[in-house]
Amino acid sequence: MKQHLNTLFVTTPGAYLKKDGQAVAVRVDNEIRLRVPLHNLGGVVAFGSVGASPALMGACAEAGIAISFLTESGRFLARVSGFTSGNVLLRREQYRRADDLPQCMLLAGAIITAKVANARTVLRRAARDHPDRPPCEGLEHAAQRLTQTLDEVAAAADLDALRGFEGEAAKDYFSVFNAMIVAQNDGFQMNGRTRRPPLDNVNALLSFLYAILTHDARSACEAAGLDPAVGFLHRDRPGRPSLALDLIEEFRPFLADRVALSLINLRQISAKGFVQQEAGGVSMDDETRKAVLVAYQKRKQETVTHPFLNEKTTVGLLVHLQARLLSRTLRGELDGYPPFIMK
Repeated sequence: MKQHLNTLFVTTPGAYLKKDGQAVAVRVDNEIRLRVPLHNLGGVVAFGSVGASPALMGACAEAGIAISFLTESGRFLARVSGFTSGNVLLRREQYRRADDLPQCMLLAGAIITAKVANARTVLRRAARDHPDRPPCEGLEHAAQRLTQTLDEVAAAADLDALRGFEGEAAKDYFSVFNAMIVAQNDGFQMNGRTRRPPLDNVNALLSFLYAILTHDARSACEAAGLDPAVGFLHRDRPGRPSLALDLIEEFRPFLADRVALSLINLRQISAKGFVQQEAGGVSMDDETRKAVLVAYQKRKQETVTHPFLNEKTTVGLLVHLQARLLSRTLRGELDGYPPFIMK
């Protein structure tokens, strides 16, 4: 369990939340492990098999403290909240800014900056870890092109220009993705990024990881009181979680891509686990899918220091923290949205 941004995140399996006077008490194995005054909390997010007493839910509802229940993997289940106008006002501000092009530019620019900077870090780490491999020079050149893109993003004139720079950055990044694959090269090579359907094993793996990450981001939006369907970089489209897609841009290289590379390079999956469909797409078998999910969840349990908050947290909570920071930005509590940029 961890407290960030006045939000209590409870991830301990079997934990039970109860009302203790004017505080929430977290009980694990019949022992109170944590006690937090209600007036210090803005929200509670419970992952997995975490229970809560009716008395606590009532007290939190009266105090304007929402309790969100998610599965252990981060899929949103339910939210308990009282009659408050907070979420309505937050979402109305979200909608206003989504219709305000200058405001969209500010938020989309921050998101793209983080995505490009994090992609550059992944390339540089790969070059540093394998300096004697011939593709190392190509990784450095691609990293330099991404540095130029960061300057272009900062000077972009409109949203279309921003999206164009993002597309060029993605093209440069994926053009050298094969150079970061140091094992099983015969079974794992990609010829550019392909979707719907993915046309090779690497693209199938990335698409699956991006889908899981999108589910996590959608849950984070719901738990923070945001509308996951209304984004700033990704525009409205029926059935598309545009804001969730905005949030995952910061985490594609840092979380999904690094998990994919580790799975391949450490031989935790093999090409035999991928199936070519009649329509030309590639999918994974059940055993491979399970291995990917295990690796993804293990990565989410690792500890990092949040660059803006300067607090230690788990990788799995990062997208939730970014959703909370975005909501604070929309409320005017922060001067600007601080995207997640890995160090």
